[in-house]
Amino acid sequence: MKRLYVIGDPIAHSKSPLIQNTMLRALGMDYVYEARRVPGDETARWLEKAKGEPCAGFNATMPHKRNLVPLMDELSEDARLYGAVNTVCLRDGRAIGHNTDGAGFLQALREAGLDPAGRTVLVLGAGGAASAVVPKLVKGGARGVFLCNRTLERAAALCAWDKEGRLAPAELTRESLERLAPRCSLVVNCTSLGMTGTAGQFESLDFLDGLPAGSGVFDLIYSPAETELLRRARLGGHRTANGLGMLIWQAIFALEHFTGTRIDGRAMARLLEETLA
Repeated sequence: MKRLYVIGDPIAHSKSPLIQNTMLRALGMDYVYEARRVPGDETARWLEKAKGEPCAGFNATMPHKRNLVPLMDELSEDARLYGAVNTVCLRDGRAIGHNTDGAGFLQALREAGLDPAGRTVLVLGAGGAASAVVPKLVKGGARGVFLCNRTLERAAALCAWDKEGRLAPAELTRESLERLAPRCSLVVNCTSLGMTGTAGQFESLDFLDGLPAGSGVFDLIYSPAETELLRRARLGGHRTANGLGMLIWQAIFALEHFTGTRIDGRAMARLLEETLA
């Protein structure tokens, strides 16, 4: 039996074992997927240990995503672009690093009826999640992206890779959001504001009132299932979706990398939605 893992610290909260083992059972594959707590200073040691086991690969969450990049024998285009690895495939002693976060986000966005093509998008936050989200919005055909962050310099740094002027940094303030919202038809929250167990909330959600009618709001948070951001957007008549779809689709793409098998993604997503309900 081949082994797969997810590593992180903390890791007890991870839904990855439930998601991946549900898929493996449904596909009849002889794998088992387990969570392992690995402190941030043990990334390299874990990788060498995994190479010595009957391990086909592993997923990685914080604090390992960036630590893994220089340890890989090969990096996918997305992993190199984001500077982060969330999926490691082990093949003949070599480690191949992938990042399925961006692809999972874009697929979830489209499945929710929020295709970014032709839209101007308001992205909130410029951290690790945004580094995967923003390039996929551009590659998915977004007309433009306003990237709002409390630290303007960080937003500007993330915008720098685009040489065609489709990305613009802005401050994450009430005034800035209210000014930009009327120009956008899609909002993507990449911050932890509103997450279960997190004290932070948005200073104001009044900017949602300025969105054009029938806009979309996507929150990467999936706990709670409906954040205050999504609730206000829904009551305002906008289409909303939480981050559960992204979690599911990035896992589907990761399992395809691990096993080299094409998966009926939509059928599998439905099964996982029922499992996680």
